[in-house]
Amino acid sequence: VQLQASGGGLVQAGDSLRLSCAASVSTDVTAWFRQAPGKEREFVAGFRWRRGYTLYADSVKGRFTISRDGAKNTVYLDMSSLKPEDTAVYYCAVGSNVVRDSGKYAYWGQGTLVTVSS
Repeated sequence: VQLQASGGGLVQAGDSLRLSCAASVSTDVTAWFRQAPGKEREFVAGFRWRRGYTLYADSVKGRFTISRDGAKNTVYLDMSSLKPEDTAVYYCAVGSNVVRDSGKYAYWGQGTLVTVSS
């Protein structure tokens, strides 16, 4: 499985941004993680489309939405009301279950940088 993340950029606080994760094959479980400078990689959102199951980190709940376009094998992360603390490199990952543990995901995209200025 090859994953290509894109959509990052420089935005201002309060703005919105959409990240995309294009997969080489159809996947069931996809998640987004992020890693800020000097911090550990953290779970952001996960999605199991066949069961309609989603999971969000408390820090993004109500602001971020994960979705999928099956025809394009692409998973999106729509981010709104962005805050400076959302600044990080965002990674998409594919695994067998939606869990917060990054070690449980077998495939990773290359990351896309999101910078939110105050």
